[in-house]
Amino acid sequence: MTKNTHYEKMLKTTELLGISPEQFPKHIAIIMDGNGRWAEERDLPRFEGHRQGGKVVERIVQDCVDMGIECLTLYSFSMQNWKRPQAEIDFLMHLYTRYLIEIRPTLERNDARLYHLGRTDNLPDVVVNELHKTIDITKKYTGLKLALALNYGSREEIVDSIKTIAQKVKQGQLNIDDINEQTVNDHLYTAGLPEPDMIIRTSGEMRISNFLLWQISYAEFYVTDTYWPDFDKEQLTKAIVEYSKRKRRFGDLKDKK
Repeated sequence: MTKNTHYEKMLKTTELLGISPEQFPKHIAIIMDGNGRWAEERDLPRFEGHRQGGKVVERIVQDCVDMGIECLTLYSFSMQNWKRPQAEIDFLMHLYTRYLIEIRPTLERNDARLYHLGRTDNLPDVVVNELHKTIDITKKYTGLKLALALNYGSREEIVDSIKTIAQKVKQGQLNIDDINEQTVNDHLYTAGLPEPDMIIRTSGEMRISNFLLWQISYAEFYVTDTYWPDFDKEQLTKAIVEYSKRKRRFGDLKDKK
């Protein structure tokens, strides 16, 4: 998929929705929440909620490609999620291993590139191996940027960036007086990715949950009561239309495009 084709998909989407390209989000970040509750309300094991949620991921990735979204970040497993029952964690790690393999044809077919946000320590070797393989396979692609926040925590990300910057100052590679916001940006897990324009949170919870605390300073929030396993293209489109109505001023008095 060429850059022009990607841009053309965005133009077709905005025309269909009746909005201008300037009102269309380039980067959407999603806090995927509600898998367990979705299953419990159906008298199913929580595992089934996670399984269904995994299926939704692949569909939403394809929807974002088709709509011309430039970057999609998915909050999948936080560093705090290790507190969950071991059986649930083991099942999730099994799902991640399968997902990282099974998503490859979709990424390759759509010229999409996978990025990882988070630490790899604590993750099972099989997950880390498949993660690195998928990243390596897709690193040449220039379409959708898909960032998977796996074993991720924003506070931990900021701490890691501070340590790296401090080490460079200590070694004389960086002058402390030259440190600015861009320096921090360049040392976050998200280095090279655009800042999110919109954060979507499913299941109705009204909190950030240690997600992209630095990067979402001016992002627009959209919360839906829909559980992640029920989230679909219609819900995504509804969020984008709502985003298009927002007045983004970034602290100024004038609207910014």
